[in-house]
Amino acid sequence: MSGEAELGDDPAPGGGPARDEGPAPSGSSAPDEVPAFDGVIHHPTRLTLVAFLSACDEAEFAAVRDGCRVSDSVLSKNASALDAAGYLHVRKGHVGKRPRTWLSLTPAGRQALARHLAALQDLVDAARGAAGSVGA
Repeated sequence: MSGEAELGDDPAPGGGPARDEGPAPSGSSAPDEVPAFDGVIHHPTRLTLVAFLSACDEAEFAAVRDGCRVSDSVLSKNASALDAAGYLHVRKGHVGKRPRTWLSLTPAGRQALARHLAALQDLVDAARGAAGSVGA
């Protein structure tokens, strides 16, 4: 192994952009370029978490856990990674005497999801274009 990050590697949050990370406006990729997926949210659990939270202003930890079908520890670990990247806001408080945690996407998190989805759409569009040129 050369020491370079592999495409599926999980980059450390806040450790700088991964090779496949970084925004690219939709439709801007050259045909031979790899789409600019966001390495922080590309991980399946984090993508699920970000997608779930994109539909609401804020959600209680247990609702997110149940909605994403993950354990407390998996949600906590991935929420910490998204928080460190600046994509997630964690608010702690109490309901009565019980401690509660609420999660919400930051504006940067919403933008990252939009860019990531645009990169996925670019990939779909490239595939359709390639399929159309093969049949021509």
